[in-house]
Amino acid sequence: MGEPPGYRPSAWVHLLHQLPRADFQLRPVPSDFAPREPGYQQALLLVAALAGLGLGLSLILIAAYLIRVCCCRPPEPPGAKSPPPGGGCVTWSCIAALLVSCAGIGIGFYGNSETSDGVAQLSAALLQANHTLSAVDALVSESVERLGEAVRTELTTLEEVFAQRTELVAATRGARRQAEAVAQQLGGLAFWQGVPLSPLQVAEDVSFVEEYRWLAYVLLLLLELLVCLFTLLGLAKQSKWLVIMMTVMSLVVLVLSWGSLGLEAATAVGLSDFCSSPDTYILNLTQEETGLDSDILSYYFLCNQAVANPFQQRLTLSQRALANIHSQLQGLEREAVPQFPSAQKPLLSLEETLNVTEGNFHQLVALLHCRGLHKDYSAALRGLCEDALEGLLFLLLFSLLSAGALATALCSLPRAWAQFPPSDDYDDTDDDDPFNPQESKRFVQWQSSI
Repeated sequence: MGEPPGYRPSAWVHLLHQLPRADFQLRPVPSDFAPREPGYQQALLLVAALAGLGLGLSLILIAAYLIRVCCCRPPEPPGAKSPPPGGGCVTWSCIAALLVSCAGIGIGFYGNSETSDGVAQLSAALLQANHTLSAVDALVSESVERLGEAVRTELTTLEEVFAQRTELVAATRGARRQAEAVAQQLGGLAFWQGVPLSPLQVAEDVSFVEEYRWLAYVLLLLLELLVCLFTLLGLAKQSKWLVIMMTVMSLVVLVLSWGSLGLEAATAVGLSDFCSSPDTYILNLTQEETGLDSDILSYYFLCNQAVANPFQQRLTLSQRALANIHSQLQGLEREAVPQFPSAQKPLLSLEETLNVTEGNFHQLVALLHCRGLHKDYSAALRGLCEDALEGLLFLLLFSLLSAGALATALCSLPRAWAQFPPSDDYDDTDDDDPFNPQESKRFVQWQSSI
C-alpha cells in the first residue's frame, strides 16, 4: 500500500528504521511495527536497556576515576597550605561541562515543545475526524427521522384524502415506497454509528498522556537547570557545602537523564517502524477494533482515486428516489389540489421535508467523499511522524548531552571542592565584633600590655 498524499517518511524515519533489532537472545527481529509480538517488544526493551548499560558504565568510570584521584595522589609535604597544581583546570573543566549541560537544556526545551506540537496536531486531526463522522451520523438520523415522520403523517393523510381516486392513491403509495427506500438507503450511510472506537476518546487519551509527559520533561529540565546554576554559584563562591549538595543532585539527575534516554530511544525506534509504513497497521487495527469492511477503511485511509466510493450505489439510488418523489409530488400538486384543496397543506409539508432531505443529502455526498477524512489522517501522520519524532530526537540529544556533561562534572566536582580553602565558622563575622574570638584575643593582649 502506498503512503497517502501529503505524507512521506522522512530521512530520520528511514535511518532509524534501518537500525538492526534483536531480542533478548540476540536473534534478529524484523523491523516491521508489531507491538503485540513478544520478539518486537523484547527488541524495544533491549534498546531501552542499552541506556541502563550506559548508566552502569558511566557510574563505574566515575567511581574508578575518583578512586584513582583520591588513592593515587602523591602525599603533600608537611606544612603545605597552597592548593595542589591543576586546581584551576579542574574547576574550568567542570564549568565547561555545566555550560554544555545548559546548552543541552535549551535543546531539551525545544524538543519538548516540538513533541507537544506534534501530539497536539494528532489530537486536532482526530477531533476533526470525529466531527466529520458525527456530522454524517447527525445528517443521516435527521433525514431518516424526517422521512419516517412524513410517511406516518403527511402521506397517510394524503391517502385518506385521495381515497376516492384510485390513481391518486397509487401515486401517493408510490411516493411512500420511494420515501421508505430513501430512508433505508440513507440509514446505511452512517457507517461509524455504534462503532466502539471513538476518535474523540482516542484524542482525549492522547492529550491526557501528553500533558503529563510534557510536565515531567519540564520538571526534569528545570531540575537540571537549577542544579547547573547552583553548582556554578557554589564554584564561584567556593561554598563547599553547596557544591557537595549539588554533587549529590547531579548524580540523581544523571540517573534520570540515562532513564529518559532509554525511553526516548525505544520510543523513537518504535515510532520510526510505525511511520515507515503506517497504512497496513492502521487498517488492520481499525478493522479489528471496529469490525468495518476493509473496502470502506481502505477508501478513506488511502483515498485512491481509482477506487470508487463504497457508498456510491446507495447515494445513486437515494438520489434517484428523491427525484422520483419530487416528480410524483409535482404531479399530485397539479392534478389533485384543484379537486382536493385539503391536500395542499400536506403536500407543502412534504415539499419542505423533501427540500431539507435533499440539502442533507448533498452535505452527505461531500462528507462521505474520502478527501475530508483522508486529510485528517494525513495531518495526524504528519504531526506524529514529523513534528513529534523530530522533537523526540532533540530530547534524545538533550539526554546525551546531559549524561555526558553531568558525568564530567561528577568527576570534577569532588576535586574542585576538595581544593577550596578550609572554611571557618567565624569567617563571616565582623572583625570589630567584640564577641569575635580574634578580636577578644587582641583585647586581652592589649590589657596585658597596659
